[in-house]
Amino acid sequence: MKDLHFFLAKEEGHYRGRHLDNKPKKDHSYIGGQTTLELIIPLVIVLVVLIAFALMIPVLSTFQIFALTAGIVISIASFASTDIALYILIFSMLLSPEFIVGSTGGGSLGRGVTLRFDDFLLVIIGISWVGKMSIKKELGLFLKTPLNKPIFYYIVVCLVATLFASFTERVGLKTSLLFVLKYFQYMIIYFMVANHLESQKQARNYLWALLITCAIVSIIGIAQIPGGERVSAPFEGGGGEPNTFGGYLVFMISITVGLWLTSNSLRNQYIYGLLTLLFAVPLIYTQSRSSYLAIIPAILAFVWLSGKRHWVAMTIILLIVSLPFIAPEPAKERIEYTFTQGKTQKDVVEVGGVKLDTSLSARIKSWGRAAKDWVEHPILGYGVAGYRFVDAQYVRVMTETGLLGVLTFSLLMATMFRLAYHSFKEVVDPFFRGLAMGYLAGFIGLLCHGIGANTFIIVRIMEPFWFVTAMVVMSPEIEKLNQS
Repeated sequence: MKDLHFFLAKEEGHYRGRHLDNKPKKDHSYIGGQTTLELIIPLVIVLVVLIAFALMIPVLSTFQIFALTAGIVISIASFASTDIALYILIFSMLLSPEFIVGSTGGGSLGRGVTLRFDDFLLVIIGISWVGKMSIKKELGLFLKTPLNKPIFYYIVVCLVATLFASFTERVGLKTSLLFVLKYFQYMIIYFMVANHLESQKQARNYLWALLITCAIVSIIGIAQIPGGERVSAPFEGGGGEPNTFGGYLVFMISITVGLWLTSNSLRNQYIYGLLTLLFAVPLIYTQSRSSYLAIIPAILAFVWLSGKRHWVAMTIILLIVSLPFIAPEPAKERIEYTFTQGKTQKDVVEVGGVKLDTSLSARIKSWGRAAKDWVEHPILGYGVAGYRFVDAQYVRVMTETGLLGVLTFSLLMATMFRLAYHSFKEVVDPFFRGLAMGYLAGFIGLLCHGIGANTFIIVRIMEPFWFVTAMVVMSPEIEKLNQS
């Protein structure tokens, strides 16, 4: 990967992607390999923070003091160790509460901005990371990867579309910019991981943290089954979001299946197999039709990618034949509902002589309305959050950012897929190969999931997705460095 520059700082005078100039160094004395400036600045920052904290304590509530203290501790830990920051972030991805603030004034989305604990955590970690990079400039801020330009192009189009829409008063600028920030906050994770990842051991540890997090939320999801409601991830507020949880589980199941197919360790195969079964149980009880649909191409992708094609194909055929007998009643009823509920209804969509249920019919009709409305603003769309809520990723991209958004979004997706496939073909290590295979299958599943959900802007799905994206993109370089 010629344009992917990744070099470890192995000795003083070198750092990632370039060598230090031979220019005379500034007159800083060194203490333990660090300049006195690098030691003094953090101490000054800590001193200022402590003074400000002492002044604020008398006017803060107990909860506010606790939250502020936690923020300071996380900031210091993040500044001291990016590893600690990333582990904290991994566990907060699915285990943090959320609440709604603001409103989409000027637009017709009809709902506020959902904020979660990890939104604030990501800001704290991001600021600490930028601060650390500013002091140790040799670390760099954004590692140069082939994804940088597609990410930049899509961000620019979203910003321009939103600013233009705000000038014409189709959307409220303040809240819409918050939505834009939420669209791209998970990409910060990509750059943090890509900048920091240096060894296969790191990648393995991060992955196990992701799998442990998924195991925890899966157990919580299984505990919801006796209640009879659709299973969703914890801390999602009133009603939950089963479709979101289903998309996340499709991706994580793909990862474990990929690792299971490539692992040479019988013990690890047992672990990956058990985790796959554990994740599959809450997926079934989400009763998410988009997730059921997504798992089909994800499974078929393994037939394409795996060297054990015949064995995988036979397993899939056996699974399909046995599903009507082993699938739980809620899942079967959910699928049957799609084709039976509409029989007694009048104003529903009919496909091939079959009447669809009212929910799916309403969704399909909303796509038709969006296509008609898009013609009014075909180039830049209505701006982010400037159009009514549409539960479909591709329709949403089209209405919010127009043709330019569709083109740049497609470029971003295509580049990610190409890089992941390149990594899969290039790496030799079973761990990296399994990770890339699972990622590709999960990616294909999420692309399908996006037909019926806003998959690629949902933080609970995108945070782990972009975290793993960084590991997959960097895996060929890491493998080469570890071999050298």
